[in-house]
Amino acid sequence: MKKKRIILDFGKKKISVEAKICESIFSQARGLIFRRKEKSPILFFPFSDDVREPIHSLFVFFPFVAIWLNEKGKVVEIRKVKPFRFYVCPKKKFRNFVEIPLNGNYKKIVDDIEKFKYNK
Repeated sequence: MKKKRIILDFGKKKISVEAKICESIFSQARGLIFRRKEKSPILFFPFSDDVREPIHSLFVFFPFVAIWLNEKGKVVEIRKVKPFRFYVCPKKKFRNFVEIPLNGNYKKIVDDIEKFKYNK
């Protein structure tokens, strides 16, 4: 998988993260499924059009932060997703999607993001 520097635009605050790009159907379907918590990377899912596709966390054994972005990289929605959730759907359409595992490797990034409210 290729890596890419992503800018998460929260309006007044921007956070830069390096993520692995999930371009193939297989990598998009897999996401964080069956990965180990501490070894899981940040994943970036690009889409060619605006979509409102649901995600799930079946067979993901740890929580993660889901961030939906519009075509300009502005954050549309943020949620903390618990393991084994069958259906998680954003309220608005999005162009890109980021999954950030809640592990020690990304503690600073998640702490910065926690300043913004999670939608439950």
